[in-house]
Amino acid sequence: MFMDCQFRTPSSPAAAFIPSSLNNGTILPRGFVSSPRRTHFPTWVSQISVRNCVSGHLQLKSSNGHPLNAVFLPDGSPGSSLFNEQIALQEEEKSALDSGKVQSTLSITVVGASGDLAKKKIFPALFALYYEDCLPEDFTVLGYARTSMTDEQLRTMISKTLTCRIDKRANCEDKMDEFLKRCFYHSGQYSSEEDFAELDRKLKEKEDGKVSNRLFYLSIPPNIFVDVVKCASQRASSESGWTRVIVEKPFGRDSDSSGELTRSLKKYLTEDQIFRIDHYLGKELVENLSVLRFSNLVFEPLWSRSYIRNVQLIFSEDFGTEGRGGYFDNYGIIRDIMQNHLLQILALFAMETPVSLDAEDIRNEKVKVLKSMRPLQLEDVVVGQYKGHSKGGKSYPAYTDDPTVPNDSVTPTFAAAAIFIDNARWDGVPFLMKAGKALHTRRAEIRVQFRHVPGNLYKRSFGTDLDKATNELVLRVQPDEAIYLKINNKVPGLGMRLDRSDLNLLYRSRYPSEIPDAYERLLLDAVEGERRLFIRSDELDAAWSLFTPLLKELEEKKIAPELYPYGSRGPVGAHYLAAKYNVRWGDLGEDREP
Repeated sequence: MFMDCQFRTPSSPAAAFIPSSLNNGTILPRGFVSSPRRTHFPTWVSQISVRNCVSGHLQLKSSNGHPLNAVFLPDGSPGSSLFNEQIALQEEEKSALDSGKVQSTLSITVVGASGDLAKKKIFPALFALYYEDCLPEDFTVLGYARTSMTDEQLRTMISKTLTCRIDKRANCEDKMDEFLKRCFYHSGQYSSEEDFAELDRKLKEKEDGKVSNRLFYLSIPPNIFVDVVKCASQRASSESGWTRVIVEKPFGRDSDSSGELTRSLKKYLTEDQIFRIDHYLGKELVENLSVLRFSNLVFEPLWSRSYIRNVQLIFSEDFGTEGRGGYFDNYGIIRDIMQNHLLQILALFAMETPVSLDAEDIRNEKVKVLKSMRPLQLEDVVVGQYKGHSKGGKSYPAYTDDPTVPNDSVTPTFAAAAIFIDNARWDGVPFLMKAGKALHTRRAEIRVQFRHVPGNLYKRSFGTDLDKATNELVLRVQPDEAIYLKINNKVPGLGMRLDRSDLNLLYRSRYPSEIPDAYERLLLDAVEGERRLFIRSDELDAAWSLFTPLLKELEEKKIAPELYPYGSRGPVGAHYLAAKYNVRWGDLGEDREP
C-alpha cells in the first residue's frame, strides 16, 4: 500500500530548500515563497512515497517496514531502486542546509481565533500535527481577533477542545502543555495596519532573528478577507522566508463576486501564496479516489461511458440550519455544498490521467473537466426546503421557523441536479448530485453504477428489475469510511438463487488507527507548500461559470422550493429527476450498509 509522501529533514521540516548562500546574511524579498524543486517522473507510482512526520528521521519506510530507497522483488530480495535519484537529491539539500546552518521558524497566525471554526477545528488540528511531530521544532501559534483576551485566556479556551484522539500515548498531557506554551494572542482590528504592525513586532520577538516562514489562516467572514490580506501583506508578511494565506469558503456568491475577490487578493498576494481551502478535499476517501482509480488496473479500464451507467454524489445531514440560519439564507445549499464540495469531488473523479502528481498537473486536468460540463438547465434541477414535522412525540422546526430567516424565504435547503460532461470519456453519462439538510440520515458518498450485463444468463433470477443486478462501487466519505463493491453471487444451497453481496473495505476494521481530520492534512500541506488539494483561481472561475446562470435564474424567477418534512428523504421531485435519466438513487432502502 502506498501512502502520501513528503521528504523532510530535521532542520527543514517544511521541506522547502533554502540555498546555503543565505549563510552570508542575504535577505530574501518580502513575500518570497521557497518551494521544493519540481521533478518530472515517467509514471505515477514512481512519485509515491511516505510522508514521515517524525522529526529527525530522514530514512523513509513503507507500510511493510522496508526502506523506500529499495524496491523488493516477490522473493524478498532487493531490486532496482525507483527512489535513488530523489533520495540523493534530498541528501544533497540536507547537506547544504547543515553546512549553511540556516535556522528557520514557522509562525501560524489564526485570524478570527475566537470563532467556532478556530476553536473546534483549527487549533485541534494544529495540536494533532504537533502531537504527531509533523510541525517543525521551532514554531509559534498566534491567535488574532477583535476580542480582548490574554495569552492565558486563549490557552484556556483552546485546551477545552484539544484531545489525544489519535492514540493513547502516555505523554498526551505533557504534549498539551508544551503546545499551549507555544500559543499566544494579539487583539486588534481586522482593517488596522497599526494593529498588524504590532502583530509583526510580536512575531519577530518569537522568531528571534531566524528565517521566518509565516502562515495566516483566515477564519473570518468573507467580507473582511481583503482588509486582512492587505494589512497582513503590507505590515506582517515575512521579510526573509515565505508568507502564505489560507482562505476559507465561500469564495464569493457568483462569478462576478468571486472574480472580484480574486482580483482584490491578487493586489497583495501572488497565486502561489493563496491557499483556497475546501476541507472535503482533505477527506481520506476523497484523497484515496485517485489512488483507487490510477493504481488499480481492475478499475481504470472501466472508468468511462463504456461501462459506467451513472455516477451519484450524495451529501445529506440529519440536522437543519439551527444556529446559522441567517448566514445560510444568504447562500443556500447550492452555494454551500454543491458548487464547491461535490463539484470538486466530481472533477477529481472524472479527470483524465495527469502527467504527474504535481499540483499544477492535477489541477490542469480538473479545470479541463469543469470546462467540459454542459450548462445546467432549470429542468435538470430540483430544489427543496424542509418544513416542520412531528415524529415520535418530538417536534422538528421548519427552516423558516428560525428567527434569523425571513418567513417568505425561498432559499433551498435541498437541491438535486443532473450534470453532463461533454467529452469522449463521459459523453451521455448522467452525474447525479444531491445535497440536503434535515434529512433522514447523515452521509457523504460517491456511488458508481455500472451498466447491465449484456445478454445476462441469469436475468430471470432478477425478474424485471434489472437494477437489482447492477454492479455498484460505493466510496463512503462519512461517516464510517468505507469502499465496497456490490456484486451478484449465488446463495449456497441446492437451488439457483442469486443474492447481491458486498466486497467490503471498512476502514475502521482494516485500519484501526484513527483517521486524521481533513484540516490536519490541509494545514500540513499548506505548511509544506503542497497545493494539489487547494483550489486554483481558474478552477474557481470554471466552477462558478457552471452554477452562476442557474442561481440567477432561480433567484430572478423566485422559484419556490418543494417542501419536504424534517427527517425525510427529501422532496419527491428528486426521484422524478433520477427517473428522467432511467436512474434510481443508490441510497434508497440502504440505511444499513457495511
